[in-house]
Amino acid sequence: MKKVILSAIMLLGLAFTAQAQDIAKNALGLRLGDNNGFGGEVSYQRGLNQKNRLEFDLGWRNSSDVDAIKGVALYQWVWNIDGGFNWYAGVGGGIAAWDHDYYNNNVKYNDSGTYVFAAGDIGIEYGFKEVPILLSLDARPEIGSGYYDDDNFGFDVGLGIKFKF
Repeated sequence: MKKVILSAIMLLGLAFTAQAQDIAKNALGLRLGDNNGFGGEVSYQRGLNQKNRLEFDLGWRNSSDVDAIKGVALYQWVWNIDGGFNWYAGVGGGIAAWDHDYYNNNVKYNDSGTYVFAAGDIGIEYGFKEVPILLSLDARPEIGSGYYDDDNFGFDVGLGIKFKF
């Protein structure tokens, strides 16, 4: 029974890798999510070949209490599920800077800092053949030091829309 299950898993893996893929050479758009409190990101993808690409994201936050900017770079592996559906996983990292103003007993305080982090990425996407649009849903865990909320771990779920060119 173990051999049958192992064989089925291997065949399924072979089926995913054998199908043709359609990775856009370039894609530019937005990635929306909680982004560890940073807000939205401008996202750019650069296809390296039919199975790999780079993704660069620039996130920002501008609120009454926190101003921040964050850059992320990821190397991604892409596998075709069916037609325009792909799933992907990646690794990378980034750097961020923040400025936090807050009040305590009617006294204004300011705290700021910079941090670096390592990140992973896993998600699914659908690329339309008729129009140059790519929709995605992904999760990005991050680990680093110096986050403005004193937490060394971040987790972000994002919804993206990009235009392929």
